[in-house]
Amino acid sequence: MGLLLWGCVSKKENRLLDDYVKNAAYHKRLQKTEKIQLYEANTTKAMLTATYLYTQNQEKQDIRDEVFIVGVYLEDPKQQSAQENLKGLTLNGRAAKKVKMLETNDKRLKKISFVMEWGSYFLVHFPHVEEKEFRLTFKTALYGEGTLHFAKVAKYVLSKQAF
Repeated sequence: MGLLLWGCVSKKENRLLDDYVKNAAYHKRLQKTEKIQLYEANTTKAMLTATYLYTQNQEKQDIRDEVFIVGVYLEDPKQQSAQENLKGLTLNGRAAKKVKMLETNDKRLKKISFVMEWGSYFLVHFPHVEEKEFRLTFKTALYGEGTLHFAKVAKYVLSKQAF
């Protein structure tokens, strides 16, 4: 049966599959990346991207911080700095423990799947979360708030009510 199915695959599909396998790490990071845009009069005023840097390990009592690379874009340069706006960033209602601005040439930015050349990037540490799924909320005084949904396991494993 496997031979029959393989024989029916076109050369184009084989190249696509080969490309996916070659870039598997990129696709895994893309699965852990979310984006939210905040609007005013149908115009994007703020955008936040977050890539969850969680890697599974074998420890039963895993109490590591929840770590993200967060990109922030603010349309109006007169607004507070991107770092100042990150004070409105919470994980399940809890504020970040540590926020470090990343330089544009930081090697960690080359490992994430979505980088805006006009954004500011930060390495953000939150206290450990026991739950397998959680919400990263970005609040601004001018444009409201948006929520990004993350999970320590594949999202399709979780209940549909979670997201």
